Amino acid sequence: MSLAQHLLELRKRLVIAAAALIVGMIVAAIITNPIIDLLTEPIRMVADNRGDDFARLNFDTITSGFDLRVRIAFAIGIILSAPVWLWQIWAFVMPGLTRKEIRYTVGFMAAAIPLFFAGTFVGWYIMPHIIEVMASLVPEQGSLFYKYDYYYDFIFKLLLVVGISFVMPVFLVALNLGGVISGRGILKGWRIAILVATIFAAVATPAYEVTSMLLLAGILVVLYFGAAGVSLLFDRRRSRREARLLPPDPPAEATG
Repeated sequence: MSLAQHLLELRKRLVIAAAALIVGMIVAAIITNPIIDLLTEPIRMVADNRGDDFARLNFDTITSGFDLRVRIAFAIGIILSAPVWLWQIWAFVMPGLTRKEIRYTVGFMAAAIPLFFAGTFVGWYIMPHIIEVMASLVPEQGSLFYKYDYYYDFIFKLLLVVGISFVMPVFLVALNLGGVISGRGILKGWRIAILVATIFAAVATPAYEVTSMLLLAGILVVLYFGAAGVSLLFDRRRSRREARLLPPDPPAEATG
């Protein structure tokens, strides 16, 4: 294909992906009320513990309610339309890939997508505890008014960061398959990995919520050692394949 044909193909794929996103946003807009109920459940828990007037979600402009619904519809629309736009990306890139690269890409996506959603689930699990613990530090004389955009961004970024952290072991395996790092090299960095996982968990969760911190750090460490184990298996298989391809040693000449 010429450059112009590639650009036309790219435009077609982008139009289809954008149309799927718009349809997903329309569907998501219909279910925003239950989603808002789920997002604000931690606020209701705080209000039940400290009084109905202690914690509320604050909308400080005329268009705040509309803005929140658009943000939610966009995020949910991306998830609902993911099969379409992921396929469009794959269909555009796949003709230029070798059979081996296609196999690696499919394996990467098959591992990364479930891990990302598992990470968002863990982030959703620890999110109410974070909000409750932070609210407990507010003195009795005060009140909590969560600004809607800050509250939404906090939850969205927390889920995104924890989800991406769960995918990092897949990147380590991808680097191993690319010959950048060996399984032994990954395993040798276990001390640094535990330290980084602990620091990340401490930053992502409140200092007072030790259980959530240990849960998140423990999962990340297990995923790291899992990536090291898979990389070691790939290294062993690669070594056996290379050994079969090497020519046999020539017989030694007789002396005497």
